[in-house]
Amino acid sequence: QVQLVESGGGLVQAGGSLRLACAASGIIFSFNHMGWYRQAPGKQRELVARITSGGNPNYADSVKGRFTISRDNAKTTVYLQMNSLKPEDTAVYYCNANLFDYDFWGQGTQVTVSS
Repeated sequence: QVQLVESGGGLVQAGGSLRLACAASGIIFSFNHMGWYRQAPGKQRELVARITSGGNPNYADSVKGRFTISRDNAKTTVYLQMNSLKPEDTAVYYCNANLFDYDFWGQGTQVTVSS
């Protein structure tokens, strides 16, 4: 049974920081590309950051220079360090594990940035 469990969301003021974590089980973590997506009210889910099984990251333009994705294969956990948060970063953040045609999702964690 695959489980992706996100943590670390919350309420923060603009300019602040949060660190999200996603603990994975039931998958061969090191084989999977891992990603963070977000969905704001009334908007489609969008990619925030992704890190390949080989450790190569890529980011949405809107978060480049502010967010950092990392992974710890020994702990089967992927992180998203979010700095200089803006109100437009407010959304539910979802963890994703991808391997070929398989996609698994976490339940999401709310991030709210107040102005």
